[in-house]
Amino acid sequence: MRDTAPFKEKLQTRLAELQSRLHHIEEDLDEPSDADVEERATEREGDEVMEGLGNAGLAEIRQIEQALKRIEAGTYGDCVTCGEEISEERLELLPHTSVCRNCAA
Repeated sequence: MRDTAPFKEKLQTRLAELQSRLHHIEEDLDEPSDADVEERATEREGDEVMEGLGNAGLAEIRQIEQALKRIEAGTYGDCVTCGEEISEERLELLPHTSVCRNCAA
């Protein structure tokens, strides 16, 4: 049986980082717009980038939360598609992954 403690710690650390980053993005997006038209256009472009980062962060948060649930359920490291064990190397690179390399392709 695989020792999931290091993965759990890594996932929890990343989750905290993402939650903090999303909090800052939300604060930035809530700031009032500049009155200058050119500045407002630049701000709007920046807001779109931050919204994209926020959406990507939310997706990763959901994946991390699911991985933490799999750890609690004792199924972490098993591919949810084929049931085979996910390689240690893949989990080191993508600790929130739910599928093995073959199923991800």
